[in-house]
Amino acid sequence: MTKASIPVGILYSLTGFYGGIGREMRNGALLACEEANESAAYPFRLDPIEFDPGGSLEAYQRHCRALIQERSVRHIIGCYTSASRKAILPMIEGHGCLLWQSARYEGFESSENVLYIGSAPNQNVVPLMQYVRESHSGDKIYCVGSNYVWAWEINRIVREYMEGAVGGVTAERLVPMGDASFDHIIRDIVRTRPRVLLNTLIGQSAYSFYRAWTEAAKSFPFLNEVTKLSLTLTEPEIRLVGTDAVRDYVVSSVYFQSIARAENQSFLERYRDRFGQESCPSVDAEAAYLSGLFLARAIAEAGTTDVEAVKTAVYRDRIEAPQGPVWIDADNNHAYLTPRLARVSDDGVLRTFWEAPGPVKPDPFLTWVERYESGGFRPAERSSGQRQEG
Repeated sequence: MTKASIPVGILYSLTGFYGGIGREMRNGALLACEEANESAAYPFRLDPIEFDPGGSLEAYQRHCRALIQERSVRHIIGCYTSASRKAILPMIEGHGCLLWQSARYEGFESSENVLYIGSAPNQNVVPLMQYVRESHSGDKIYCVGSNYVWAWEINRIVREYMEGAVGGVTAERLVPMGDASFDHIIRDIVRTRPRVLLNTLIGQSAYSFYRAWTEAAKSFPFLNEVTKLSLTLTEPEIRLVGTDAVRDYVVSSVYFQSIARAENQSFLERYRDRFGQESCPSVDAEAAYLSGLFLARAIAEAGTTDVEAVKTAVYRDRIEAPQGPVWIDADNNHAYLTPRLARVSDDGVLRTFWEAPGPVKPDPFLTWVERYESGGFRPAERSSGQRQEG
């Protein structure tokens, strides 16, 4: 029997200064669609319709319009930067479509037309700041990032979270996205001598900064003593820039390749079988994969692509994902995820040294920050109305 075809938009930048990340996300979404198409459990085909905006916000809008108006797409998996998401959100909402947002982001948003599969700030920024407060009490933090909404909001959260702490934020330096010149910022870091660096650069800017820092450390050994933090560094980027450039970076994320779960080992094997043994899936690839998997399961459960029916089905679902149990909070359309901290080891592996005891309720507006400060994280209870994979 021929399966009915359901068009699904895939909107990631595969070229441009963060194209490497976009390709991993695109791969994750495609893998989920292909696995659904090969399974007898789904009486339909998910037919991906891909566009590459190349990092251009105008192109994101143009391609989104084409997907919705010309290709009758109701569900779009995509967007890495918050700027790209915000560029297409009015169109998504205006046409009653659903965006499956797979990237980690800065929070302070909750649209009825977006399912946020990537981590919210209480699942990535707060754990990192707890680590700083507990292990670097009194030390100054120097923030360097790409000049757009992600870094703006992250820096604001860091300032507010560290308010009252001795040291606090000593400087914030933002550069245009894609900028590759950092000598002046590194000279300033050498001059001000912070003990902690928070890096929120993305794409080619981040890679240039890692290399510039490594080169400068040959002349200024003090740089080797700075504790370096990242909310964006992933395994494929470590491979790209080399371990020496990012050794000992502390990274906050909900997924690392080194997670010891059977579901993760299976995911890594399937991913590499599909995209080559040298392919290197990241937290972004895993989140995009989960977006496609949740979508396929919800359409099968609902028996329709209707956005409201799909959302209702998603709220009842739970997946034993590579990273651990994942489900969507009907209160705010964000995912329950398990925060982790890892350090880049000498062999270039992100090795976890702390993780929450279980999935944490997403708090995109940081309503409960005082609870995190005093009581840490507590695992979430599973709703009795959820259905579970496996």
